[in-house]
Amino acid sequence: MGKKKYRYIYGPVPSWRLGSSLGIDPISRAEKICSFNCIYCQLGKTAVKVKKREVFIPAERVVEELKSLPPVNIDYITFSGRGEPTLAKNLGEMIAEVKRIRKEPVAVLTNASLLHEKEVRKDLSQADFVIAKLDASSEGLFKKVNGPVGGINLSKVIEGIKKFSRAYRGKLALQIMFVKENEKYAEEIAQFAGKIGADEVQLNTPLRPCAVKPLSKKKMEKIEKYFKGLNAISVYKCARKKVKPVSRKDTLKRRGKV
Repeated sequence: MGKKKYRYIYGPVPSWRLGSSLGIDPISRAEKICSFNCIYCQLGKTAVKVKKREVFIPAERVVEELKSLPPVNIDYITFSGRGEPTLAKNLGEMIAEVKRIRKEPVAVLTNASLLHEKEVRKDLSQADFVIAKLDASSEGLFKKVNGPVGGINLSKVIEGIKKFSRAYRGKLALQIMFVKENEKYAEEIAQFAGKIGADEVQLNTPLRPCAVKPLSKKKMEKIEKYFKGLNAISVYKCARKKVKPVSRKDTLKRRGKV
């Protein structure tokens, strides 16, 4: 019997941060919809760059697919996918519904562009683990690496993460993607990270196929020294589980996972 063609869920995929991660795409459109256009994104260029939230898919559609899952070992159910998950106005409802029917903890990968909005922070507060992006230490670098939509600036992003961090009762991590453009600013980025007070700092470089090259293991080890005392983990030093996906390969490909 062949694998099922899911529309909204994918995987599980092996994650260096989350073990066996079953993905949920709360946007699930053919084109990439995001508030950023990061130079390293494995999904390519952003087709629709927006900051306004809307309902892309009803929460019950996600629930239906989760209920149809065969028995599978999952460490986290992770909201990610083809765009920025906090753009989904019903993200909080989706998280609540997932937690109602599944026992696994819920994670959300976010670029943190909308964390200055109270409703977004409220939605994310329901998750067990939130991983927020921070790739820059200046406005110019932020625009160069992350290509934000108009109206989103670095100070707004950092202030949003700080507000969320102060109230959040789950686990908060900062993910920093290092590429050639921001590697020499690692010490400055580490200083910003230290002021946020996250539980973990994830030092990443794009090992999946994308438009830019990853930094070497040696360069990442040098960068890691700046994050001493911040509970930093590095992509080159974390093992990945062997995971067998239940969704079809074309579903994974649409989300840049293979």
